[in-house]
Amino acid sequence: MKKPLTILLFCALIPAGMARADDEDCFVPMAEWQPREAVVAMAAEKGWSIGKLRIDDGCYKIRGTDATGRPMVVELNPATLEVLELDYTDTPEARARHDDHEHEELRARWKKLLGHLPGAEEHDDHH
Repeated sequence: MKKPLTILLFCALIPAGMARADDEDCFVPMAEWQPREAVVAMAAEKGWSIGKLRIDDGCYKIRGTDATGRPMVVELNPATLEVLELDYTDTPEARARHDDHEHEELRARWKKLLGHLPGAEEHDDHH
């Protein structure tokens, strides 16, 4: 009776493992991470210029340019520095996503700014 239960449990866990494998987050203990200096050195070896280096969803994320000057975003495994994802940001689709994001940020800033002005509530009622 234990074998069918074990097999059933194993089969139930397979989809959960597959979903995690498809997840874009990095699940690496901090003790195994390469230091930021190693990321900078690896980027320099590849001829990349780093505009911004940050941590995103547990991965290192570089915004910068490749050796030809093409804008890019690179996601790295923090332990191995393996390139997990590389997106060039000079495509029309990437520019549109970036523009949409910037517009949303500007709208939020204006809304916040207008909310602090005297009489802003009255202004909103007229629209």
